[in-house]
Amino acid sequence: MPKRLLITDDAMIIRAMIRDAANEAGWEVVGEAANGAEAVELYQSLKPDLVTLDLVMPEFDGLHALREIRAIDAEARIVIVSALNQKATLRKALHQGACDFLVKPFAKPLLIETINRAVA
Repeated sequence: MPKRLLITDDAMIIRAMIRDAANEAGWEVVGEAANGAEAVELYQSLKPDLVTLDLVMPEFDGLHALREIRAIDAEARIVIVSALNQKATLRKALHQGACDFLVKPFAKPLLIETINRAVA
């Protein structure tokens, strides 16, 4: 049974890149969110195996969404995928429960390796 992925990014092109790479690696993309509020709502209804989460988005940011999702499910697996390459922010995301992060732009093989490692 394929692993189920929820993609969260406000940029449609990034969602498409993640979707294509995940599908190629055998994942099932069960939902896509364009902001943190949608991510939390979709997480509750879809219960995916993994969430990719951008940090800078409308509604509320990725750190807020991370906290909300982890409050719903303390075992939620979340990978931060963000152009924001600030070590303090990435450390904060890991401290709040993200299992890994990937800085944009990313290579497809690295994305696949990161999402597979997150659920291993």
